[in-house]
Amino acid sequence: MFPKLNLPTYSFRIEQQSGKKLIFDEIRKKSLVLTPEEWVRQNFIRFMVEEKKYPASLLAIETGLKLNRNQFRADLLVYDRRGKPLLIVEFKAPSVKISQLAFDQITRYNMTFQVPYLIVSNGLSHYCCKVNPEEQTYAFLKEIPTFDQL
Repeated sequence: MFPKLNLPTYSFRIEQQSGKKLIFDEIRKKSLVLTPEEWVRQNFIRFMVEEKKYPASLLAIETGLKLNRNQFRADLLVYDRRGKPLLIVEFKAPSVKISQLAFDQITRYNMTFQVPYLIVSNGLSHYCCKVNPEEQTYAFLKEIPTFDQL
């Protein structure tokens, strides 16, 4: 149904209900409609937890935020062990090419959260950067750091 992603292969609990495919979200403990973006999110979260050792308890999915009186949701917000926001991840469907628009979007979200790390992924391409708030720039990293490297 969905393309092979540029991530390790994981198994998921997928079921059919009312003509729709659902995937079980281990973090939110509920089944969700399996869209292409959700497929990327579930695989990437599993990658972060299993390969990069991010504690599942420090991940928040679809965290609400307000910008200029408009409501938005950050796809994934990672907290440090003290409960301070550490990293935002923006997910796109595999068919969506990662462009400057995705970075503009996540940068706007970061006006609220003020995290030092940003990741944008469509499951095929992953971009991670470290934010320099003083210079209002970001530097791309060669790979996604483990939780302990942040």
